[in-house]
Amino acid sequence: MSTPAAPSLAMPILDEHLEERLRARMLEVEQALEEAVQSEAQFVTDAARHLMHAGGKRFRPLLVLLAAETGDPYADGIVTAACVVELTHLASLYHDDVMDEADLRRGAESANARWDNLVAILTGDFLFSKSSEFTARLGSEAVRIQAETFTRLVEGQILETLGPGEDEDPLDHYLRVVAGKTGSLIATSARYGARFAGASAEVEAALTEYGEKVGTAFQLSDDILDIASESEESGKTPGTDLREGVPTLPVLIARRSTDPADVRLLELLDADLTDDALHAEALDLLRKHPAMDEARSYVLARADEARELLKVLPQGAARDALDAFAAVIATRTA
Repeated sequence: MSTPAAPSLAMPILDEHLEERLRARMLEVEQALEEAVQSEAQFVTDAARHLMHAGGKRFRPLLVLLAAETGDPYADGIVTAACVVELTHLASLYHDDVMDEADLRRGAESANARWDNLVAILTGDFLFSKSSEFTARLGSEAVRIQAETFTRLVEGQILETLGPGEDEDPLDHYLRVVAGKTGSLIATSARYGARFAGASAEVEAALTEYGEKVGTAFQLSDDILDIASESEESGKTPGTDLREGVPTLPVLIARRSTDPADVRLLELLDADLTDDALHAEALDLLRKHPAMDEARSYVLARADEARELLKVLPQGAARDALDAFAAVIATRTA
């Protein structure tokens, strides 16, 4: 088995010694992940490696390692915890692609497109089982935390699939989906790092909430970039979610409008936007709409709240890096 290359770090690290340490630790995580997806059946190994090698940022395991800098970053369980969150995330991607009938993931052919839905579902199950094996090594409290996280993740997916109820506000519903599908696992990533490094209960609680807020804000900032970016800044063609009818923060805010001037935009948001001309018109109107600034303000507020939580952490390079990441989220939608 070849030695994997450590991925580039998914957040700004301002201290060169911390950056060097994190890169070395991330290489340990990569090696552990490679071993984790080994199966007696080569086909299963190949399918499990498919998305793992497709260029993900590894933000969740990196956050485990960075949060661990608030205590003993080399304590037992840190690398194992980093693998738990990444295996859980990878598993969810396989299942998401089946539910979304996606053809591409991270610019590569999705597992369900390359093989079929059955292979994708079973590969996701295999990765979930591997994350459970790793969690068991961390003890009963980690098992409880992981179970609660997994419950929130699955409930977020269920809420997304069902859509808002008749009497439920669509925006509130969407924010619950994002908190469950994205915020929950990122919160657990920060929590695991602090917990297994032996950080204080106060620091662990602050980092858990920090992870929830930055995870949610990062997802919502992608929503804004999908509309606002003029090029490929968002990693996909601008307006992709709009074209596919995927609800996003700016769209849901715009739908609340009762201004007569927004009649045309609201008509378009209910139209078939696979038509290029209608899509371009809707994208133009939405970019000019006050909903964009309102969405930016919401993301900025969550990022600011996350930065405020860091005040209980000891001064140092790790705190600076966490603060810088929240600042990046706040400014990437500008």
